[in-house]
Amino acid sequence: MKYCNDPFNRTRLKTNEVTVGKLGIGGKNPIRIQSMTTKDTMDTEGSIEESIRMIDVGCELVRLTAPSKKEAYNLAEIKKGLIERGYDTPLVADIHFTPNAAEIAAGIVEKVRVNPGNYADKKKFEEIEYTDTSYREELLRIEEKFTPLVLLCKENGTAMRIGTNHGSLSDRILSRFGDTPEGMVESAMEFIHICQKNDFHDFVISMKASNTLVMVQAYRFLVARMLDEGKVYPLHLGVTEAGDGEDGRIKSAVGIGALLEDGLGDTIRVSLTEAPEAEIPVAEKLAQNYKIDGVEEFKNDIQLPYDPLVYKRREAMEITNIGDKNHPIVFADLSEKETISQANFFGFGYNYSKTLDKWTMQDLAADYVFIGDQSVDFEIPGMLGVVTNSENWENNYSAKKHFYPLYNSIPTDGFKHKKLNFLNWDPRNTEEIDQIQFMNDVVLIIEAPSENFTQVMRNFYRTLVLHNIDLPVVLKHTTSTKDLEAFQLWQSAKLGSVLIDGFGDGVWINSTEKVSPQLINSTSFGILQATRTRISKTEYISCPSCGRTLFDLQETTAKIRKNTSHLKGLKIGIMGCIVNGPGEMADADYGYVGTRPGKIHLYKEKTVVKKNVPEEEAVDALIQLIKENGDWVEPKED
Repeated sequence: MKYCNDPFNRTRLKTNEVTVGKLGIGGKNPIRIQSMTTKDTMDTEGSIEESIRMIDVGCELVRLTAPSKKEAYNLAEIKKGLIERGYDTPLVADIHFTPNAAEIAAGIVEKVRVNPGNYADKKKFEEIEYTDTSYREELLRIEEKFTPLVLLCKENGTAMRIGTNHGSLSDRILSRFGDTPEGMVESAMEFIHICQKNDFHDFVISMKASNTLVMVQAYRFLVARMLDEGKVYPLHLGVTEAGDGEDGRIKSAVGIGALLEDGLGDTIRVSLTEAPEAEIPVAEKLAQNYKIDGVEEFKNDIQLPYDPLVYKRREAMEITNIGDKNHPIVFADLSEKETISQANFFGFGYNYSKTLDKWTMQDLAADYVFIGDQSVDFEIPGMLGVVTNSENWENNYSAKKHFYPLYNSIPTDGFKHKKLNFLNWDPRNTEEIDQIQFMNDVVLIIEAPSENFTQVMRNFYRTLVLHNIDLPVVLKHTTSTKDLEAFQLWQSAKLGSVLIDGFGDGVWINSTEKVSPQLINSTSFGILQATRTRISKTEYISCPSCGRTLFDLQETTAKIRKNTSHLKGLKIGIMGCIVNGPGEMADADYGYVGTRPGKIHLYKEKTVVKKNVPEEEAVDALIQLIKENGDWVEPKED
């Protein structure tokens, strides 16, 4: 199934150009950057000032929530205030349940966003059996409700975003298609077909999810459908409810970056639980990596070795703790140190007590460390493997447990370690691939140029499959930037895209610039967490805040994180309002949702179990709920 121009040679997918005020999206336009205000839309001055802060740092499209008619009407005052101050950046009205608010906004702002899951449908987590006849009747009902907005947008020259969210699929869609990427696409296609029926084509589409695998598969499925139907509309990319800080950035970069790697995406919104102006530089740095097409190296029309619409990890043999069903390993690198001491191991998860002469291991502890030609003259932690250059290993460490050689080429007299050897292999070298075909004690370390890292790795994946080679592979990627945020984003985009395709039994992050071991290590584990290939910490599904938010999201998220960050593998949803609550956090184990000022509903999965908890008591009540359900463990003492 074709879902991009060519998965082996990155070129931008050409989409229908949509004009939003003065701004062109899609076609030959650059990737556009946008965000959303957090102020109550009835706070005219606050909304204007926040919009200006966003625009001044590069926001090209400002979205504001319009949950009812009064907010929709007030968009005119906000727009007027911005124009009076010299700002003509296009505005977008964000609509969920209220068609009449959308119709008002369509006459005021340059773009209206609707969510097919709740614009004309409902979500009560009810399973409904539909016959073909009753389902067609529902589609006619939706068409009747949606068509007036389509005609208004067409008449006023107002653009639209058809924004499907994984967590807010309607009960109708869920009943027929399930909680799937296919269901997300079908939900959008119903609205797309209504627009087309009315000869309206000025719309952008999004397929957002907090699960990066679901998100990427949904966008790919959508593009495949549009290519089949002969009309491709611009794509708005975003990982919804990505969270805050490092986790939010890594998760966003993994999902958005995987799509940009395929030439997909015309506008970006990075959803962080932070001030909206903080999202803009993150989105810009992500887009910066994809301003030009990737270097073309591979012939066209070769087939992928996997289904891009379904995640399945490549089958690899098990060599010690690498490959097969083992989670991907993490490499640390101390080869550039002048001397190595116990203190150097702290940055990647190992603490040494000189008094007790004892090692302790953190949750995010690397599995292997590369020391190059350096020496280690002390006992290493028992769970850590040490990798040295092959000559150093043969001369100094061949008799020591947990020390392994790394070869730069296949040795003429064979690999020396009886169980585990590492081999640097250029993944562009496919002509000599038969040399490694029958090995069973070698893990490949593969690295490719950053500009077409994903495409080279895909081709190598294909080569391994064609030659029936199931050796484990460690993905190595090097960046060259002094900007630490860009370092983290670019590593996440490149490595994440390959891991999402099911390829990779480990990651090894490197930089030509000085980057702390702590940042490298946390980025490595963050990428594996975001791709759901190795869960090592609590996951927070927190919305980025908007004018509907009923409590301080940043403060509350920080408080919940402080009390629950030790609950490895648990998913906690933190939602500012009931609109984004039960649906968007449907993937979470527990949920904290604002329902009205000062009141919180607490959820166990999709079920509300405690209603209207006073906000000052809600975090403690959440912790108690986790304890009552047996998911609580006491935090380790430092």
